[in-house]
Amino acid sequence: MTSRLLAALWRIEFKTDTGPSFCGVDRFGLWESPAGLYFFDPPLEGNRAFYVQFYSRVTDLKLCSRQSVRHEFMIAARRIEAGARVLDVGCGFASFRSCLPQAVYTGLDPHFAEGSAAGGVRNETLAQHLVGHVGSYDAVCAFQVLEHVKAPAALFAQMVQAAKPGGLIFVGVPHVPSALTRIPNFVMNAPPHHLTWWTRSALAELAKGANAVIDDIAQVPWGGNDSLIYWVGRCTPVKCTGPYFRGAWSWHLAAALGLLGGLLAHRLLGIPAANDEGAGLLLTARRAMDAN
Repeated sequence: MTSRLLAALWRIEFKTDTGPSFCGVDRFGLWESPAGLYFFDPPLEGNRAFYVQFYSRVTDLKLCSRQSVRHEFMIAARRIEAGARVLDVGCGFASFRSCLPQAVYTGLDPHFAEGSAAGGVRNETLAQHLVGHVGSYDAVCAFQVLEHVKAPAALFAQMVQAAKPGGLIFVGVPHVPSALTRIPNFVMNAPPHHLTWWTRSALAELAKGANAVIDDIAQVPWGGNDSLIYWVGRCTPVKCTGPYFRGAWSWHLAAALGLLGGLLAHRLLGIPAANDEGAGLLLTARRAMDAN
């Protein structure tokens, strides 16, 4: 797909400039690895300016808020004991903290720390935080984070280092196939925002590569924070199975019809009790007990 198409979609849909993030790249490829990981090449991450514009826009559109509680938060919170030390990597608005009144919470996010109203959020990367905090946490979490970075395996390995031996590690990711990938020209699922799409086999390989012990890879049910995506995927007349982005008026029209129908269905029907692929995947793993 061309960077020109993606840049136009970002500008029209979210009033967000991708120019600095795309750095003169003309085209992106979407590939599938033998392990089942889908990845964009080149893997260009959004910079701070991109995310300031983007999250300002999605907040204005009420697509997310500082109080948003994702379903995966609640699943993970049930596994975390009272008094546990929890590290939330890429914490955003630190919404997960509200699910953990019993825990000692630390959030990391260079993009959000300055504007966060919640205490315990640091303007640090995980690599910076590891200096002095290796093996310090009972639980280390990254919800909807790994898909944004160009080296997710390296970030996950750092998460394992931050956990105590036997400590829990939670990773929530968007997946394929899903409603996110069926919506035509769904630019929120493309660079410089999403650089990877995940499958169960890809998550299993991720854990294996960092010598983490898998407890579970669960399908996350639809919740209030993401059910609009389900309805847009149901209502669009074009259902993508690949290619996923195309500069055709029929695709632009299908996306617009899906959005209009999805907004109406979401308002009338609310959270779907759908038996489909769900809103995402949640990996629960542990650092090996013999870790040094």
